[in-house]
Formats: sequence, C-alpha cells, structure tokens
Amino acid sequence: MHGLNDFLVKLDGYLGGHPWFMVLLIGTGLFFTIYLGFPQLRYFRHAIRITRGKYDHSHDVGDTSHFQSLATALSGTVGTGNIAGVALAIHLGGPAALFWMLVTAAIGMCTKMVEVSISHKYRDILPDGSVSGGPMYYMKKRLNIKTRSGKVIKTGVVLGAFFAGATILSSFGTGSLPQINSISNSVFASFGLKHIITGAVLAVLLALVIIGGIKRIAKVTSVLVPFMAMLYLTGALLVIFSHPGNIIPSFISIFADAFTGSAAAGGFLGASFAFAMNRGVNRGLFSNESGQGSAPIAHSAARAPEPVSEGMVALLEPFIDTICICTLTGLVLLASGAWNTKTENQFQPTDVQVLAGVYDDAVRTDVEKLGRHLSGKEFLDLFTGKLRIENGEIATAGVSIIHARSLAENVRFISGRDPFNGELDVVAGKIAPVSNLTVRGESLIHSAPLTTFAFSRSILKGFGSYIVTFSLLLFAFSTAISWSYYGDRATTYLFGQKYVIVYRLIYVTAFFVASFTDTTIIWSLSYVAIVLMAVPNLVGIFLLRREVKDSVRDYWQTFSKQYPGEKISVKMAKRFGFNQ
Repeated sequence: MHGLNDFLVKLDGYLGGHPWFMVLLIGTGLFFTIYLGFPQLRYFRHAIRITRGKYDHSHDVGDTSHFQSLATALSGTVGTGNIAGVALAIHLGGPAALFWMLVTAAIGMCTKMVEVSISHKYRDILPDGSVSGGPMYYMKKRLNIKTRSGKVIKTGVVLGAFFAGATILSSFGTGSLPQINSISNSVFASFGLKHIITGAVLAVLLALVIIGGIKRIAKVTSVLVPFMAMLYLTGALLVIFSHPGNIIPSFISIFADAFTGSAAAGGFLGASFAFAMNRGVNRGLFSNESGQGSAPIAHSAARAPEPVSEGMVALLEPFIDTICICTLTGLVLLASGAWNTKTENQFQPTDVQVLAGVYDDAVRTDVEKLGRHLSGKEFLDLFTGKLRIENGEIATAGVSIIHARSLAENVRFISGRDPFNGELDVVAGKIAPVSNLTVRGESLIHSAPLTTFAFSRSILKGFGSYIVTFSLLLFAFSTAISWSYYGDRATTYLFGQKYVIVYRLIYVTAFFVASFTDTTIIWSLSYVAIVLMAVPNLVGIFLLRREVKDSVRDYWQTFSKQYPGEKISVKMAKRFGFNQ
C-alpha cells in the first residue's frame, strides 16, 4: 500500500503537481477570457436569465432543463472538494492556497463556458432518443487531421477514446472513491458507525438512483443541490460569526501571502509560494472541474436550440461552487483557527514519517528545517531500524514523528484496545504494517476531519460536526450520482449502450469498497485522474478557438433578432457586428 501511494504521489509530481499543468490550465482560461472579452463578467446576468428558463422553447431537443443540467453538473462539483478539498489545500499551502483557488475559479468560469459550448454543439442523439455528449464527441468529429492528399488521420478519434477512458477512471478516482471514503470517515467520527455499514447503505441508494439514467439523476440533484447549499451556508456563517475578531485578519491572510507563500504559524510549518499556488490551483480544479471536461457531459443533455446558451449557464458553476462555497469553508477554517491547531486524532499510516533526530516546533531553527524538509528543498535524515515501543510509547531515543505535515506530539501505539509493547520495523522513515495496530496522537489534521473540527469550534460546539457530516453526506453522495452519469456516457462512447449496466455494477461495487480503504491513496489517485482528463480537453478547446468565437457571435446575432425587446449593450452589438 505504501508503495502504491508513493508511486501515485511521484506520478502526480510530474502531472498535476508540476508547473506545466498550472500554466496549461490557467493559461488556457486566461487566453479565452481575453479572446472572448471577459464573458464571466459580461454574460453573468444573462446566464441567470437563461437558467431560469426565460428563453426556453417547448421544441428544444434534450433530456433536461437548463436548471437541471446546472444542478447535475453542480452536484458533480459540489462535493468533497468543498469540504475536504479546501481543508486539504489550506493544510498543504496555508491561507495563500485559497487565493489561488479563487483565481482558478474566476478564470475557470470562462473555460467552463467554452468547453460546454463546443461539447453541446457536437453531441449525439442515440437510437433510443436520449442524448450523449461531452468532449470525446467534439474530439472525434473536429480534431482529426486531413492531409493534402485527402487522407484523414484519426487523431480526434484517438483523443476522444483517451478522454473517455480517463473519464471512466476519473469517475472512480474523483467521483466514487473519495466521496464515500470522506462520508464513511465523517460518519464514523461523529456517530461511531462502522465504515462498511455506511458504505453498504449508501451503495444501495446509489444503485436505485443511477439505474434511472439522466432523467432520474437530474430530478434528484435539482432537489438536493439547493437544499444542501443552504444547509451548509447557514452552518458556515454561524461558525464564522462566532469569531468576529478573526474575520478581517482571515481575509487579509488569504491575499497577503498570495505571492510570497504562507509563513509558519502554530503547528503549520509553512509553505512556499510555488507550493501554495500549486495546491490552490490543483484543488481549485478538483473543486469546480473547469477544463477537466466532466461538466460538459451533463450539460450536453440540456434542452437548447444551440450550444452557447448552455455554455453561459455553465459559467455559473465555478462561481457558485468555488467562489461562494469554498470561500465559506476557507473562512471557517481560518477564522476558527483550526487549520494550524494540533488535535488528537488517529494517524493514517501513509501520512506517518519517522525522523532520525529530535525536533521541536517551538524552536525557530527546527521549524525552518522541518519546513524545508516537507517542501522537498532539503531532506532530513529518516530513521531506519527497530523502533522500540513500551506501554504504547516510543522508548527509542533520538527520533521524531511527523504526521499530516506537522510534528506529532503525545504519540501512542495501540494494539486492539491495549497499549502496544514490542519492536516495529522502520525503513526510510516508514513503519512496516502490523496487524491490528493503530497510532494516535496530537498533530494537524486535514480533509474532512479538519472541517469537522473547525465547525465544532463555535457556538455550534458538538452540533457543528453533525452539520459537516450531514452536508458531506449530501455533497459527496450527489457527486457520486453525477459522476456515475459521466462514466456512463464515456462507456457508451467506447463500447456502446449495452455495456452501461456492466459499468454501473462495477461503479456501485467500487463505491462500497472505498468506504473502508485508506484516504490518502484515494486522494492521490484522484490527482492523477484529473490531469488525464484535463490535458486533451484543454488542448482541444484551444485548437477550436475560432469556432467557439464564431458560435458566440452567431448566438448574439440570432438572439437580437428573436428578442428585439431585450437590452443588449452597444459595446456588445459593435463587437459582434449587429444593430439593436
């Protein structure tokens, strides 16, 4: 298990964790933002009108309304990324990471509009009358290369197949596995309910929903999304206003360290500018999925006479998901002080590291050394040998324990219910697995447990953890529902409709199994899966940039004729070459 996680982490270092991916993601969004004249600002109000159904027609082709498609896509993004993902980003990169999440979202609004517009344009109508769409369809139809001799090189077909395959993988790495894992961990922490029981119950409910296809999924998500958003909003505001003196300093900390990195504070050992930016961008993408190509699959099912109107609906997603909900989570973590406070917790084996040496995070020089070690700039010596444990406590002299990127305190080793006695094999800082052995102590925490801890540090007290648990259950379950549809359409594209039932069976089974597997490995898998989808999609929409711009121009020209009474700015009229 250690080896698999180490491989995934190393692979992510070359993919989503590498600067080239940030450049591609942010660069593509910036290009389209300028190329299309800041549509996330100019089309925002118009997008709301479309979503409300103001311009709908009864003869429009599709399976869902604009609002239902938005709700389905939002249910795919409003998930663990909003609760666990924000907490993980701040845990890794400090308050500055939240700034880069917001930047990614603002730019991602334009990216989302573009990818949805072009995907909706090239969707397929299947023999049973249902709609199937997504980036794989525009790739297949528009990205093949035609030589001068007339020969067609099927590059688009290959890219489409690769994207569809990555989507199926992502439906497990992003949509299914981390969602149920976060739910089961949170339910266990709040109620003590065994992970396997939570997984079994929710797996049955998941199966009952997804068997009905997109129409049943859309009906469920259109009810779930507004309800769960209001529940979480109310709880988050109660936490934030429980610490009125920390609200303004928390806002300042988000922006103050954006271009310098976050300094060490409390149990947090600091993060460089590069690391904060990297984690913020990466978690921003995980949260709103702009550029990943998943949301276009849901929006392709929308009833619309042309593609751009649905693209405009889609630009609302990053605003709602990241700029609103993720900011709330970030302020909860910062204002409550939970993000840099050590607390009693059970250690994840893959997050534990044994150092050869004694360190103290109250000593400035030690903090600097530990910070450089965790950032990969200057590695400290790792312990290798026998770690002697007496009555549950470390008896070997000259070692320190790192857990969750912090120096652990009051570490205890427990076998079953009793203190452990004996020796543990340690190789390069990693403790060899021992059956029925758990490690507890005080350290920083991350992901859903951190958000749960933050909600408890308010007037809500213990009740706050129940709000997080219930919100996480709704968020994550709705995400799993939506991602089942994404994998469903990818399976249809690759193998045909008859294999969808096989995919759904595997999806539900994996959902159940993930309820009692290691959190860290699941998150590591999701990092890799994200990039495998995003890269071909970002390259694809850039190659079709002129077609996107032409489609936007055609939309506004047609709109001005169909709705002459609607107010359109003079600037927009001149830009797209028509008179009001």
